[in-house]
Amino acid sequence: QVQVVESGGGLVQAGGSLRLSCAASGSIFRINTIDWYRQAPGKQRELVAAITGDGRTNYADSVKGRFTISVDSAKNTAFLQMNDLEPEDTAVYNCNVEVMYDSSGGTWNGWGQGTQVTVSP
Repeated sequence: QVQVVESGGGLVQAGGSLRLSCAASGSIFRINTIDWYRQAPGKQRELVAAITGDGRTNYADSVKGRFTISVDSAKNTAFLQMNDLEPEDTAVYNCNVEVMYDSSGGTWNGWGQGTQVTVSP
């Protein structure tokens, strides 16, 4: 029972930057984790970046040092700042939000519909 909407994708030249946003709404007591995935044509979906409620972050080796994940807890929104983009970053990006919906510890996962990122040489 959580809704997720991504935005911020687009077309950019190699070396450019984009910032993706992931806004969650619904029954949210607190956010446990926010994960960004991507899937390129003909390739398996992969985890790009993740952030936990205590602020720990993880990045795929291919984006480490170029991408930064952050969260604005007051707005239930996460961001993925993507710098020095490469053609290999071209993919549909989706975020997954795991929330605790009440004080009993129950959780829900919500997926966004995806936003296209295209990087030209």
